[in-house]
Amino acid sequence: METALTDTPQLSEEHFQAPDTARLFPDGHASHPPRILLLYGSLRKRSFSRLMTEEAARVLHRLGAETHTFNPSGLPLPDDVEADHPKVQKLRDLVTWSEGMVWCSPERHGAMTGIMKAQIDWIPLSLGAVRPTQGKTLAVMQVCGGSQSFNAINQLRILGRWMRCLTIPNQSSVPKAFQQFGDDDRMKPSPYYDRMVDVMEELVKFTLLTRDIAPYLVDRYSERKETGEVLIARVNRTAT
Repeated sequence: METALTDTPQLSEEHFQAPDTARLFPDGHASHPPRILLLYGSLRKRSFSRLMTEEAARVLHRLGAETHTFNPSGLPLPDDVEADHPKVQKLRDLVTWSEGMVWCSPERHGAMTGIMKAQIDWIPLSLGAVRPTQGKTLAVMQVCGGSQSFNAINQLRILGRWMRCLTIPNQSSVPKAFQQFGDDDRMKPSPYYDRMVDVMEELVKFTLLTRDIAPYLVDRYSERKETGEVLIARVNRTAT
């Protein structure tokens, strides 16, 4: 049995690595406030997804985070302009700056809005040698015009995984959002508000836990192996 458990001829021993606790729990750690970017998915004058992110930003500040909320107004459709468009560059710069994100979308026709998807579609998986979303924490929320639904946040979770984010377990879905905000555009006290606070608290905790070691957490055997093979091939070509 022991022989069977240690028999892994498929592995490239040069690139296989057991977890390194020294890298998982480094002595030093960053002391600056967690940097959180918030995205919302509606351009309506009274956008409840925007109001929700504003409430979340207030809570994040109370939790010691630094926040930026991106205004999607004026963002072109993906691929309709070049990536050097000022609005696209602003979004990408903020994603690079951030250590965690909050995505909040309304649900429209049973899905996230096109405005929400367009923002995520403008964020590439890689910018040169940098992967702007990989290893960053992510919290997902949605606001509903009617009864409570989880369609949008389920889709956001899929996108978060695809963008290689560390999506936290907790989430927030607010039904009949028009009833949850007063005339002053502030969210009323309720279990839905409390859930949003829970989500932001969890996001900050996960960000503090992972931001120093995010590159190591998402370091993968397959990519180390591929990189090694590419390097060997280049050296061999040069030698001949």
